[in-house]
Amino acid sequence: MLTDKERIFLERAIELSEWGMKNGRGGPFGCVVVKGDQIVGEGSNQVTSSNDPTAHAEVVAIRNACKTLGTYQLNECVIYTSCEPCPMCLGAIYWARPLKVVYANTKKEAAEIEFDDDFIYNEIATDLADRKIPFIHAPHKKAQAVFKAWKNWEGKKRY
Repeated sequence: MLTDKERIFLERAIELSEWGMKNGRGGPFGCVVVKGDQIVGEGSNQVTSSNDPTAHAEVVAIRNACKTLGTYQLNECVIYTSCEPCPMCLGAIYWARPLKVVYANTKKEAAEIEFDDDFIYNEIATDLADRKIPFIHAPHKKAQAVFKAWKNWEGKKRY
């Protein structure tokens, strides 16, 4: 059960989903990032308007929140989104490390309007050799040298 404030934040994400859809930004998805009682980042899906397949509402909102807060971690924040996140957004959310995610529509409901992510979930669990898009491992000494330099670099900022 949501509090009144949580409901307001979720409804803002839903408003953004409708706004983005009606204004030709992209699919019907919206998201807000909240720290304390303040929205610090908002986003609507902008895939088709920006020609960017990564411009999902959650990614846009996370980018805006990180810019607002001057950080790459959202560990004191809550994400409110109009729909259960897709695999890409789920990965971005885990990298951002918020306190929790609150969502309205489910991925099953998204699939019913032709936003079906099951094929990606299936691909993740599929052996590399059997994936629909070939993944070719090409080890390279220069790439390994960069990783070794990172491992030994005392000035690195861990995340």
